[in-house]
Amino acid sequence: MAVLKYEEIAEFLRARIAAGDPGPGETIPSGRELAEQWDVSRATAIKAVDVLRADGVVVAKQGTGFVVTETPVARPAGARRAGSARILGGMPFLRIGTPDWAEPPTHVAAALRLSPGAKALRRVRVLQLPDGTPNSCVEAWFPPDVAEVAPRLADTNPIAEGTTRYVRRQTGRGPAEGVDVTTVRLASETEADRLKVPQGAPVAVLLHTAYDEQGEPLVCEEGVTPSSFFEQVDTYAM
Repeated sequence: MAVLKYEEIAEFLRARIAAGDPGPGETIPSGRELAEQWDVSRATAIKAVDVLRADGVVVAKQGTGFVVTETPVARPAGARRAGSARILGGMPFLRIGTPDWAEPPTHVAAALRLSPGAKALRRVRVLQLPDGTPNSCVEAWFPPDVAEVAPRLADTNPIAEGTTRYVRRQTGRGPAEGVDVTTVRLASETEADRLKVPQGAPVAVLLHTAYDEQGEPLVCEEGVTPSSFFEQVDTYAM
């Protein structure tokens, strides 16, 4: 499938930002400048910037234009369909600790098709509401065949081009199918601490696994959301 011009511009800018030029807080070229550089209409250039804005890579700053975001932005686990956390867009997040290799829980290991005792790369983040209140905590687990060829996954710094695009670029594999399993239970001590809720508070758990074109797992994310912030909505024909 041919890449549209605005997508090409957006990917070029995303790669530059991922390389640190421009860095956080710095301005990206204006729509007019991009239109001149790429010999496209201003509307096409603005559409490219809108892609980055929607992904949380840049934000509008009055009197300046669009600047690279100082705060990394992520989406809840899953969020590819209607049923998910009530807030579906990108949200600021805090990285918890340093990505590490660990043995995942049994249900995550099963989703990733790992042998007993095998380790995966774990990245933990807490997504926040505008006032800083924790909305959900997400543990993302990457199997060895992905993490070992995508070294930036082990870095604490945000990946400006987006984790999915980075993994695709490093491995040549992209998500073709997602499986979301939603359950409810009580928050563990660790989850309660991350979410600032009492231990044993009711939470919704969304286990999202992404598979590539060959049906091999790319990542398994477990998102935990307090019941007050979770709402599943399904619309279907009758």
